[in-house]
Amino acid sequence: MKNILVTGGAGYIGSVLVPSLLQEGHKVTVVDNFLYRQPSLAAVITNRNFNLVYGDVRDKELMSKYMAKADIIIPLAAIVGAPACLKDPEIASSINKDSMIWLFNKLSKSQQIIMPTTNSAYGSGDVNNYCDEKSELKPLSLYAKDKVYVEKFLMELENATSYRLATVFGISPRMRLDLLVNNFVLRAMTDQFVILFEGHFKRNYVHVRDVVDAFIFGINYPDKIKNEIFNFGLSEANISKKQLCELIKIHLPDFTFLEAPLAKDPDQRNYLVSNDKIESVGMKARISLSEGIDELVKGLGMFRTYTHTNL
Repeated sequence: MKNILVTGGAGYIGSVLVPSLLQEGHKVTVVDNFLYRQPSLAAVITNRNFNLVYGDVRDKELMSKYMAKADIIIPLAAIVGAPACLKDPEIASSINKDSMIWLFNKLSKSQQIIMPTTNSAYGSGDVNNYCDEKSELKPLSLYAKDKVYVEKFLMELENATSYRLATVFGISPRMRLDLLVNNFVLRAMTDQFVILFEGHFKRNYVHVRDVVDAFIFGINYPDKIKNEIFNFGLSEANISKKQLCELIKIHLPDFTFLEAPLAKDPDQRNYLVSNDKIESVGMKARISLSEGIDELVKGLGMFRTYTHTNL
């Protein structure tokens, strides 16, 4: 049993991760300010190994108190995504960058930290759009730039791991409908059409439950991930936006998508990501996009767009 501190544990990933950590037998403390008013951890409130702290990760007195008791820290608290960060760049950087550097300086050598960063830091990769962990980082958004900045400090610690996550998809108690797969499936179900800008742009994807499994893998096998950076995504899901729409259409035949050839996508990310490194140590994403789309079609009726987005 480990004492695990999860900041932002009521968010999209945390709401799936925290119940899994409790099921594994760990003691879990979540610090979250419930920015989006989500009741996403209601199902674990009665668990005796669960402690919920209503607070902000920028509150140094509060964070010092709970960090001191933790064997493992999983810092999920963030303003996530380029559009959300653009709404208030100063607040975004104070959470995504400044609070993280402060946290790193407070960690002891014995404490393990596993941090999600982002493979959006690659921008467009090399001339072939290919990226592995040694590729040059070319972050395009404030969100990605802050993550790149923080990762440099993270990897100077004694017992740290960075997971550069692919674009996440799938159902979570704290749903995000602004993520690309989730959003396209929602629009296919409701509007039944999508206009694509630069539909040939590719990126990698990963299911939220696979992300949770990667964190649990890191807790169970710390020596396999210690002091390393790993891309983490579904290797079979390096696909274009157009290919994603074609896959969604298999599940929802009435879905129509059209390309706008003269327009540019505000999000200029375009890359193919290698996940060979993390797969070589025994962790592989397994939930396919097709399975995830089935899940989304079944579950998206529970959510309303205006309450389940970071925008």
